[in-house]
Amino acid sequence: MVEPDGLREAAISWLQMRTDDGRDPLTRDEIQDFEFGGEQFKLQSTQQGIRKPAGFSAALSIQTVFRRPGQERPYEDLIGDDGLLRYMWRGNDPTFPENVGLRNAMEQKLPLIWFWGIAMQPARFQVIAPVYVVGEEPHEQRFLLTATEPAADISEIDFSAHEYVAKRYLTRMAKVRVHQPVFRATVLTAYENHCAVCNLAHPSLLDAAHIVADREEKGIASVVNGLAMCKIHHAAFDRYFLGVRPDYTVEIRHDLLEEVDGPMLRHGLQELHGQKLMTVPKVRQDRPQADLLKFKYDAFRSATNLDVL
Repeated sequence: MVEPDGLREAAISWLQMRTDDGRDPLTRDEIQDFEFGGEQFKLQSTQQGIRKPAGFSAALSIQTVFRRPGQERPYEDLIGDDGLLRYMWRGNDPTFPENVGLRNAMEQKLPLIWFWGIAMQPARFQVIAPVYVVGEEPHEQRFLLTATEPAADISEIDFSAHEYVAKRYLTRMAKVRVHQPVFRATVLTAYENHCAVCNLAHPSLLDAAHIVADREEKGIASVVNGLAMCKIHHAAFDRYFLGVRPDYTVEIRHDLLEEVDGPMLRHGLQELHGQKLMTVPKVRQDRPQADLLKFKYDAFRSATNLDVL
């Protein structure tokens, strides 16, 4: 079967619609609901990481299996120093049909779908699309990808003249299109879509808060560096109105405890002082890492001693 015209664009549009433009993960069964031309069409491989349908010259999708913290191939190592994403060959043979399929997608500048595993039982995937293959590192047996539409082959970019700007742009886009959605989905799944602080259970009102900001050396994009928080508690956490001790106890900035403002301040912040987090992941490996909590809590204590935040 030759690749039907418009299939990729239709698949990507359908996935964007089903995931609220990439915010919500999908189960494997939900991904199988895609139809093209009135017939069901398989978008995702179940055996190999690379999906190249029979008769297609180029790959259609890739997938990364779910890994818990500490297991092989954590996603925090995804972005290279050049701001590009990495994806390993299938096996060691560059002529495997799937590897050739990714190489052909690069040459034809075709968009791909990346299914990133964020949970099991059932298997759930964050959908990242479109992504493009823009290069290859044969000695490392991997492809280079970008989450932006390539205007030219990566080899044609004048890094000598614009290296800093190019790397910053590619890194930022990779974080926006890949790191942040995967991080959010992984954290919210671990906390079963509940705010760790107040137990609010509306995913559209929840964020994945970094314990240590991703700009810091310790700020890894891993579930152990995340807390599911409603938007008000996320903002309070980031601005040091609210701190979390390594033993999961919540503290509120001392001057806020003395303010009289209304029910939102009283119930939303003041009454949480000295309380334990209401929700933590059931799986111990997914829980906040103690040294990261301490790093953030020390910053909170330092900030609360300042006159101006």
